[in-house]
Amino acid sequence: MRLVRYLFGGQVYYGAVEGEGVKRITGNPFGEHTVAASNRPLSEVKLLPPVVPGKVIAIALNYKSHLGSRPQPKRVEPFFKTPSCIVGPEDAIILPKDVGRVDAEGELVAVIGKRCRNVAKREDTWDYIMGFTCGNDVSAREWQNGQDKDVQWWRAKSADTFGPIGPWVLTEFDPYNSRVTTRINGQVAQDESTKDLIYSVPEIIMAVSRYITLEPGDIIFTGTPGTTRPLKPGDVVEVDIPGIGVLRNPVQGEA
Repeated sequence: MRLVRYLFGGQVYYGAVEGEGVKRITGNPFGEHTVAASNRPLSEVKLLPPVVPGKVIAIALNYKSHLGSRPQPKRVEPFFKTPSCIVGPEDAIILPKDVGRVDAEGELVAVIGKRCRNVAKREDTWDYIMGFTCGNDVSAREWQNGQDKDVQWWRAKSADTFGPIGPWVLTEFDPYNSRVTTRINGQVAQDESTKDLIYSVPEIIMAVSRYITLEPGDIIFTGTPGTTRPLKPGDVVEVDIPGIGVLRNPVQGEA
């Protein structure tokens, strides 16, 4: 299933995408629910972030190609993004006036489907994953690593609009060998397979759930590959994961 949240007639709904249409879901999309028989054209609705996460966790330094001269991490290295940074497909990434360099970071994002605490076995982690979506861990480099960097990455990673996800959650997906491609104005900026992740999705969930209870709708950005590139107002950035889809966002400067 391709799970979406969408706006229609001033109301927000969950839905299942089929072809070029969406069927409304009633009930709990993370539990018992029904899917309507009628189809509404996608062109008539606005797609929203496919879930509303209570927690947004991201994994640092999880591709060898992104390490540069840094050593490989000895363990999974999570950090937090705030839920308020999350936006959906076609929503603008807004660059604050004083931000300096801001990079796009295309990533595979895991979506938690069931309450999860201290999962000890790799094979058990799949019971807690609803599916996967595309994400862009937008990152302000001066605030993150510059001479006057912040103590924490609170605004570098969590400024408003710095967490696009979408366009939907694909519930049946193999995260072990799929390409993650980031394009800026149609030009490829990142392109790598998830088989090159240092820590796999099950390893990430085991490590995080050891200390933090994960709830339905929580999301985990699994890491970004290669060398990232800066964004500027007027750009259009796309994160493309075959089988899931394309997350597209325009870039604007702060008014």
